[in-house]
Amino acid sequence: MANIRVKEAAEYLGLSKSFLDKARIYGGGPTFMRFGTAVVYSTDDLDAWAASRKVANDNTPKQVAA
Repeated sequence: MANIRVKEAAEYLGLSKSFLDKARIYGGGPTFMRFGTAVVYSTDDLDAWAASRKVANDNTPKQVAA
């Protein structure tokens, strides 16, 4: 388990730093730690959050309302 800052966490997940910044404010992002003004993410928490975002593709056509 490594602890990394926001920019590195965004790169680790393949997301933008802006997404992680907004997710901390509005919720829905990975758990994080705050040490004073520093925000730190655990790579274990990032992996768990990413795994929780998996979606099964059932290949069923979706109906679109006309």
